[in-house]
Amino acid sequence: MPPEVLDLFCELAAVPSPPGEERAVADLVAGYLRDCGLPVDEDETGTKTGSTMGNLYARIEPTADGEPLLLCAHLDTVPPTAAIEPTVAEGVVRNAAGTILGADDKAAVAVMLEATRRLLAEGRSHAGVELLFTPKEEVGLVGAYAFDHTRLRARTGYVYDQAAPIGTVILGAPFSQSLEVTFHGRAAHSGMHPDDGRSAIAAAARAISEFRLGRVDEDSTANVGTITGGTATNIVPEWCTFVAEARSHDERKLADLVQEMQDAITFAAGLFECDVETTARKSYRGYRFAKSDRAVMLAADALARCGHEVVYDLSGGAADANVFNERGLQCVNLANGMTDIHTANEHITVADLEAMVDVTLALVEAARG
Repeated sequence: MPPEVLDLFCELAAVPSPPGEERAVADLVAGYLRDCGLPVDEDETGTKTGSTMGNLYARIEPTADGEPLLLCAHLDTVPPTAAIEPTVAEGVVRNAAGTILGADDKAAVAVMLEATRRLLAEGRSHAGVELLFTPKEEVGLVGAYAFDHTRLRARTGYVYDQAAPIGTVILGAPFSQSLEVTFHGRAAHSGMHPDDGRSAIAAAARAISEFRLGRVDEDSTANVGTITGGTATNIVPEWCTFVAEARSHDERKLADLVQEMQDAITFAAGLFECDVETTARKSYRGYRFAKSDRAVMLAADALARCGHEVVYDLSGGAADANVFNERGLQCVNLANGMTDIHTANEHITVADLEAMVDVTLALVEAARG
């Protein structure tokens, strides 16, 4: 008989849940928790965040002394481009339909739910567990930012949202800022009066050509993700908008990199006689743990108890952990074995799904001690 966590994961993964359209998966998760005898609270943030669901929150009251834990996972995935048909072959779960599987982050959702079921069904003693399932993580940690963190009793939390072998503990994630830039030029007929025009696309291209993109240094990256502009091939484009981001584990380096990009934008606007509007916003704050921090030590203890070699690493991406660390919790991101996320080759092994259930229960046991 297939293990419960595998059945649950396949059920969840088969339901598409791109950012903002998580309702069907939220109903499955809420129903599972209620079947475990837990009341589920859904907050009213869906309207604010533009999602069909609010954050789902459930609490298991403690049965022993110790440290309550927050377990958090997101219900959205990057948008699939086809159906999702989870199949298992030689112990590996993949999507047979040629798009994402959704292990990011439904593998974590399934693991946390199954660990909760076992915790209750087996009557294991614990110091309290809080479960939080968020929408729209993939587009800026939106659900987590909307959640009222003052409701939490736990000061220590875990997300499983890193595509790496089990045993990897993420000690830090970067700070990030985004830039939305719009150049305003002057339209003109490109064949008859090109000299009267001012090309907003040319100005944007010049600015982007001055950016240091990709891996900037050992701490920092930069990217231009989207660009649009113009109205027709025979009109000098009067507008062009692009969206860029910069990330760094060093907040000062991030500030310098963003300023460098803004300087290039201003120079290009002047060179091509265009006006420019730039909106900069913080995407999320970074964080950094020491190996001696309590949340990290609990994770290392739980992983070692389950026979995993503990490896420490930094992440180039963000997770809901960024939000809760910014708000004063110690929230650690643990790798859960998912591989090639956000691609048609995304997969996870059955053994890793089962192993993370054991790691979750070991975390609860370590916190009780």
